Amino acid sequence: MNIAVVGSGLIGQAWAIVFARGGHSVKLWDGNPDAVPAAIKLISTQVADLKEAGLIDDPKGLLARISGAATLEEVLKDADYVQENLPERVEMKKEIFTRMDAIAAPHCVLASSTSSIPASAFTEDLPGRSRCLIAHPVNPPYLVPVVEICGAPWTDAKVVQKTWDVMESVGQKPVKIYKELEGFILNRLQGALLREAFRLVEQGYVDADGLDVTVREGLGLRWSFMGPFETIDLNAPDGLADYAHRFNNMYQSISTEQTDTAHWSEDVIQKLESARRKILPKDQLLARRLWRDRRLMGLAAHKKAAEKNTK
Repeated sequence: MNIAVVGSGLIGQAWAIVFARGGHSVKLWDGNPDAVPAAIKLISTQVADLKEAGLIDDPKGLLARISGAATLEEVLKDADYVQENLPERVEMKKEIFTRMDAIAAPHCVLASSTSSIPASAFTEDLPGRSRCLIAHPVNPPYLVPVVEICGAPWTDAKVVQKTWDVMESVGQKPVKIYKELEGFILNRLQGALLREAFRLVEQGYVDADGLDVTVREGLGLRWSFMGPFETIDLNAPDGLADYAHRFNNMYQSISTEQTDTAHWSEDVIQKLESARRKILPKDQLLARRLWRDRRLMGLAAHKKAAEKNTK
């Protein structure tokens, strides 16, 4: 299958790795002509790290399947599937999807990586709107495999299924979102936890590091291999219903304190920023991101081995 990746930033680079690792031919394009060569250079570094972590066997073959394109027309020529990765701006999405819809072959799926904007916001007036949808990844998608697939009301069911099949073919974990909503599922869950985390710090219950420790050394350990419903299913003698009946009153009582919808205050933002900069100076952010990715590689390798052992 021929894959076109439109936008060569961090997400575009990661998608190129995902599709090439899955055996597909990938072309990469960016509106900035200088961006693609730089992106391919960074991809080479990431691929070397994957090899070092034991997550790929043939880095040269993977890289050989990725090439750059000079124009949008070139990247879309013979494409069967497009993954768009431009900034989170509706007008920019409308412009690029209008151009892609006019150029790409009729059978080609047009998917966006947007984190929050529903497809209906930028595809309604397109002649080929039925082939447009969202395939929202988690950063970086070559290490975190979940992909949220969400069509507009007019997206063809066959297009949704084709996107699902493409994602499964490259080792991703697709999740179907049945109705459009801002932020989709992952960001809404993340947002709920962040809102409560900000509130707990702002009201003096815990500091920034204590909050991170609670998630990192508590919730996060279970959540790395099971979701919240499976977690509570195993946390009561008779399963999920037993847990819900035991703790329903507690969670209902807590929820009455969680009704504030105000913006995060600038005071708490600066308090948390100061706390984080004491732990990690700004000039060390990139190194820490690379450390994060190496840790994710280790976790991915562990989960891959564990899955083989349970089959």
